[in-house]
Amino acid sequence: MNHCQKLLLGILFTLGLIVAAQAQDRQADYRLGAGDAIKISVFQNPDLTVETRVADSGIITYPLIGAVQLGGNTIPEAERAIADKLREGGFVQKPQVNILLIQVRGNQVSVLGLVSRPGRYPIETGNTRLSDMLATAGGAVPSGSDVVILSGIREGKPFRREIDVPALFGPERNNEDVLVAGGDVIYVHRAPVFYIYGEVQRPGPYRVERDMTVLQALVQGGGLTVRGTERSMRIHRRGADGRVAEIAPEKSDLVRADDVIQVQESLF
Repeated sequence: MNHCQKLLLGILFTLGLIVAAQAQDRQADYRLGAGDAIKISVFQNPDLTVETRVADSGIITYPLIGAVQLGGNTIPEAERAIADKLREGGFVQKPQVNILLIQVRGNQVSVLGLVSRPGRYPIETGNTRLSDMLATAGGAVPSGSDVVILSGIREGKPFRREIDVPALFGPERNNEDVLVAGGDVIYVHRAPVFYIYGEVQRPGPYRVERDMTVLQALVQGGGLTVRGTERSMRIHRRGADGRVAEIAPEKSDLVRADDVIQVQESLF
């Protein structure tokens, strides 16, 4: 083996150690949940090597010590729990317990609605946030709303919050990028739209952009035809009572979701 080959093998080995360390760090933060598959081993005690799943109750059954509550624990906490019972029972004097997470099933978050890859995704670390799960699902599609709905259970009570995603990354970042928990559901609804018709180049439905004005909506529709006039524009808007009102807007007025903008023909 020449010098270059030895150098390449050394680099690959170092990279492998780095990746393994990163994976171990991620697992150290993860909290075990129902359905997770784990492999438990004790140094110099091969007969205590067991592959098992965490039950719905969070309990596993382990040789010599019986039932152990591991659900909700991090992996280092679970290792200490088993080691303590082995030592207290007099089975192993100085147990060195290692737990390997084989398959994640317990702590999963459902990402639904208008995202690139809807589905259920595992929480890989204990500090996984809303933005992390949206990124895992590929983010919202162009027709998806900027506001997402996060629902789940917190402290035994139903939890629901609407979160403005672009605001998470604005100049004044807020604290809305919350931690997610197992069983949470993230839902991305369809973005609000307005409708424009009449004497415009491209009539149809369009997304309501943030702080969009009537003039910007008119531009979105391709502008006026040769027969159109801004003076005769009307907005048909449904109020809280369900009734539709006809409004003569200013060009600087803001467009609302489900507004119907009509551009009439000029009389002159």
